[in-house]
Order: sequence, then structure tokens, then C-alpha cells
Amino acid sequence: MKTYTIRPINTGFATTSRAKYIIHHSAHKFYDVEGDQDLPVVVFLVEGNGMKIMVDTGMSDTEIAHKYHHPGSTQPEGYAIPDQLKKMGVDPSEIDAVILTHLHWDHCYHLHAFTNAKFYVQQIEYAFAKEPIPLYHKSYEYPALYGMTPQFDGIEFELLDGETEIFDGISVYPSPGHSVGHQTVVVNTTEGEFHCCGDLVFTYDNFKSVPEINYEITPPSRFQDIVASWNSIVECKNRAVDIKHILPTHEMSVTDRELIGE
Repeated sequence: MKTYTIRPINTGFATTSRAKYIIHHSAHKFYDVEGDQDLPVVVFLVEGNGMKIMVDTGMSDTEIAHKYHHPGSTQPEGYAIPDQLKKMGVDPSEIDAVILTHLHWDHCYHLHAFTNAKFYVQQIEYAFAKEPIPLYHKSYEYPALYGMTPQFDGIEFELLDGETEIFDGISVYPSPGHSVGHQTVVVNTTEGEFHCCGDLVFTYDNFKSVPEINYEITPPSRFQDIVASWNSIVECKNRAVDIKHILPTHEMSVTDRELIGE
């Protein structure tokens, strides 16, 4: 199996309530859930075998993030993914593929900058994103809510149906619960397989067990389907070698890892 390197890239910060998003109310007494937390919005540049691949493309600018999504969220100057790549000497046109964990606003900005890429998403996610129920109009920037145009509008996707290998050493498997068609991207490196799990969890706390209430994980408070979310988190935890081989989008410690599989 071919191997790749993974470079985490932070595209900004989403201000998030620990009680309302990160820790399910049934486990609040076992955690500090007071206040908000500025969570990073991390994407991953995967390189190897003559290819450059993005896993997610990150969030909007500060104005949109603060006004329409999470008040207090910021994208510092130079943090947008086209700018971040150019600082690394990579033009967005050099990206061969963009694999999206899901199509929420903080995972799919600037798709049109990747002019030569193929785009991959689960077909059930794409179908829902185009016609979400009103509860999810904001998450997908549905035009009926603010008159906005979703970032995935006009993008031609390779629509996936369940678990599949996209390239030798890079595969996806469904991990629904946070969104209808959420998927986790598995990348093989010299350090083993890493699971880029998007918003399956928000922080590593969500993988912790709570023995006092017979929880094998700590579920998040934000979910589309709590049963699917629970089962997907357990499955990812079981598939991965250990927690450090899982790379959540919003886990702060992931930003400390400069290059995986070097």
C-alpha cells in the first residue's frame, strides 16, 4: 500500500459552546462545560506518489463566520486555505483531489479555487446539502435563508456510496451522525493509517469513556442523529490504532503536528 504525508493546516477559529456543542448534557457533571471555546478549523494537505490532495478546505472569512454562523469566530489574515497553500509554495491549481468529510460551511470554503481538482463526497450528503431541512439551512448556507450561494454550488462531484478506496492508500468510510452523509478519510503513512474524521467528534474528550454512567465514549451535544453519531464514534475508535491516529477538524492539539509520515 502506498504511503503519504499529512500536513494539518488551521484555517481559523470557530467559537463554540462547550455545553451546547462539545459535551452531551448527560455527561456535563464529569467535565468543565462552562463558557465558550475557540476551536481551530483544521484541514489536511496530503502529499505523495505525485499527488496533492486536500481533505476539506476550511472555513469562511471572519465576517461571514461571525455574522451567520458562530458569533466571535475569526479567520486571521492569511488563514484562508488558498493563502495558506501559497505560503507553502503550493498553488491551489496544483491540487489533484479534494475529499470532503461533509458539506457544512466550515469544511468546504474556496472550492472554486481548486481549478484542476476532482471533488469527492458521499452522495447522501450531497443530496441533503442541496435541499436541507430548515434546521440545517445555516449549516449549508442554503440560499433561502440569507440569499447566500453555497460554496459547493457549481462543483461537479464524484459521488461516493459508502466505504471505498479512492486512491491506493487513501480510502473513506461512512461516519454519519454529525451530518447525514458524513465520512472519515483514512490516509496511509509511514506511521500507520490516520483517520481524518471531520466533525465526527469536536475534541479528543469525545473519545473518552465515562465508566460512572457506562459510556464507552463521551458523545457531543451537536448531532443530526445521536444513535448514528454514537455508533460512528465507537467504530472510528475501534478502527484506529490509537486516539493519536485520529485527526479531528476541531481538536486544538492537531495544530501542533506539523507533518505526519515524514
